Amino acid sequence: MKRFLSFTAFLCLATAYLQANRPNVLIIFTDDQGYFDVSYYNKKDIETPAIDALADAGMRFDNFYANCPVCSPSRAALLTGRQQDLVGVQGVIRDLELNTWGYWDPNSTSIATVMKRNGYHTALVGKWHLGLESPNLPSDRGFTHFKGFIGDMMDDYYHHRRHGHNFMRLNYGEIDPEGHATDLFSQWAVDYIGDASEREEPFFLYLAYNAPHSPIQPPEEWVEKVMKREPGITEKRAKLVALTEHMDYGIGQVIQSLKDNDVYENTLIIFTSDNGGSLRFGSDNGPLRDQKGTVYEGGLRVPAVVVWDGKVKAGSKNSHTAMTMDVFPTIMEACGIDWDGPIDGVSFAPVLEGKRVDVSDRAMIFSRREGGIAYNGKTIEAVRIGDYKLLHNSPYESFEMYNIEKDPYEKNNLLEGKTINEYPRVPHFTELRSRLALHYQQRGSIPWQPPVK
Repeated sequence: MKRFLSFTAFLCLATAYLQANRPNVLIIFTDDQGYFDVSYYNKKDIETPAIDALADAGMRFDNFYANCPVCSPSRAALLTGRQQDLVGVQGVIRDLELNTWGYWDPNSTSIATVMKRNGYHTALVGKWHLGLESPNLPSDRGFTHFKGFIGDMMDDYYHHRRHGHNFMRLNYGEIDPEGHATDLFSQWAVDYIGDASEREEPFFLYLAYNAPHSPIQPPEEWVEKVMKREPGITEKRAKLVALTEHMDYGIGQVIQSLKDNDVYENTLIIFTSDNGGSLRFGSDNGPLRDQKGTVYEGGLRVPAVVVWDGKVKAGSKNSHTAMTMDVFPTIMEACGIDWDGPIDGVSFAPVLEGKRVDVSDRAMIFSRREGGIAYNGKTIEAVRIGDYKLLHNSPYESFEMYNIEKDPYEKNNLLEGKTINEYPRVPHFTELRSRLALHYQQRGSIPWQPPVK
C-alpha cells in the first residue's frame, strides 16, 4: 500500500530543505569610513587586517557608492532597496524637532521583514538611526532581536548618550551597558552568532558600528599604538586611525566567531560604509574630491567587500558600479527569495560569480536634505549615467558636470565658464538634468515628516 505525504507535511519538508540550503547573511556597515581608510588601499598609516582579510577571502568592489553622503538615508536605502527619499528619508533623522529631515514610510518593507517571512532569524546589533519611536523602531521593522543604539551619533562612546538621552535598547527596553560602544557591538554580535548557530533556521545579522563617526574617541592604548608605529602622524589623524583600527579588531572577532561556530562557510558577508569620511575629523578619502556631506566622490564612494566561501572567488576585484540600495536585491537573489515589491536597486549577484551586469544606462541618483544656513531645508543632489555626472552641491550654487571615467577626481567642470542658457549645448547635460527633474517629481509625492499628532 502506497503512502503519500500530506500537503502540509510536504510543505514543511520543502521549507526545511530551503532553510537548510540558504546561506546566513552578515552585513557589516561602518559609519563615516573614508574610501582610503582601509589598508588594502592605504598602506601609508593605517592597518586594518580584518577588513583586508575579507578582501583576500572575497571580492573587492572598487566602484561602490553610498546612496547618500550622510547616515540615515543610506541606511534606509540599504534596508529597503529603494531610493531613500522615495521611502521618506531625505536627510538625517534626529531627536531635535526642528532639525530632523526624514520619516521612514511605515508602509515600505524592510529587508529584515522579507528575510523573516522567508524563515530567517533576523537581528540588528549596533546603530539604527531610522526613528526614535514606533512604528519605526527595529523591532517594528522586522528584526526579531535588536541590541544597540537607536539615535544618530553618540556624544560619548563610553556613556552612550545623545543630548542627555539614553538611546541604548534591547528590543524595546532601555539598557545602560558599560564599555566602549565598539567593544559592546562586537561582543553582542559574537554572542548572537553563537546563539544563532544552534538554531535550525538561517540567520540575517545586520551589524552597524558607530565607528569611526565622531566623536573620535578610541581607547587610549590604541592611540598610543598608532603614535608609536607612525612617527610624524598628527594627533587628529592618529585618533581617527586608532578608532578605525579598534573597530577592525572587533570585526576580526566577529568573523572568527563565524569560524568557531562552523557557520563561516555558509555565510554571505557584505562589508561597506554608509558614506565617505569626514576630513575635518582626520579621515582619508584618498585622491577623491571632498568628504562626507557632499555629493562629490569623496562623500559618496566607499570601500566594499563581499565574501562567500566557495561561491565568490577569493582575492578577486571588479570595476562594477554599485550602490547601497543594490544590497537588498543582491541578497534576495543570492538567497533564492522571490521579492515582488517595489525595488530601485540592481542586483550584483551575477558579478559575484564573475559575470557582468550592464548598468551603463542606469541613473544613479544621490540626494540629501538638510537644515542650517548652508541648506535651509533645501536639498543637494547628483545624478550619474554612464561616465557623466551632474551635481548640485549647494542649493545656492550652479550645477557642475564631470566625466568621471576621464576625470575621477572632479577637477574639470564641463560647465565652467558657460551661462545657464548654454548648459543644454553641453553633451549629456539635458539627459542628466531631465532624469533629476523626474526624481524631483517622484520624491515630491512622498511624505518625509511624521503625521501631526
